[in-house]
Amino acid sequence: MTENATAAPTSALGSQVNATASDIGLLALRVGFGGLLAVHGTQKLFGWFNGYGWTATTAGFEQMGYNPGKVFGTLAGLSELTGGVLLLLGLFTPLAAAIALGTMLNAVNATWHGGLAAWEPAALFGILAAGLAFAGPGRFSLDAGQPWQRQGIVWGAGAVALAVVAALITLVFKWAL
Repeated sequence: MTENATAAPTSALGSQVNATASDIGLLALRVGFGGLLAVHGTQKLFGWFNGYGWTATTAGFEQMGYNPGKVFGTLAGLSELTGGVLLLLGLFTPLAAAIALGTMLNAVNATWHGGLAAWEPAALFGILAAGLAFAGPGRFSLDAGQPWQRQGIVWGAGAVALAVVAALITLVFKWAL
């Protein structure tokens, strides 16, 4: 009888190798996604990385119906920057994911009329944020091993719920103002 070469290792070392691989995967997701989200925030706020800058961003938010544009544009830029940096570092991960997801839910709403190509990037960012809310940051993070580290179904669901509530509150203010 031959051994199946694709079977998962059952040894303690094999389990540790798989856990490390998962942690490296989470690190790559957090750094890549968090970094890109933070870059989007700096584009909106400061015009870095060929961004429009604060004045053009706030004017754009006014055109999308987010009045006052200065408040909503600043909030979006700060949310992307803060959520992105926290995710990149793996710090307060469920909260960081909630910040990112809530912002992306508003971005999907704002770009919905443009079709899939317009709202797809925001949806993708939102899916990544939701996934990290449930999976947690992994061992290679500032949350790892700390008393405040949170992950799992309850914390993931809480982060998603917080994001949805925050997005809905923002949309209510958008429609009311």
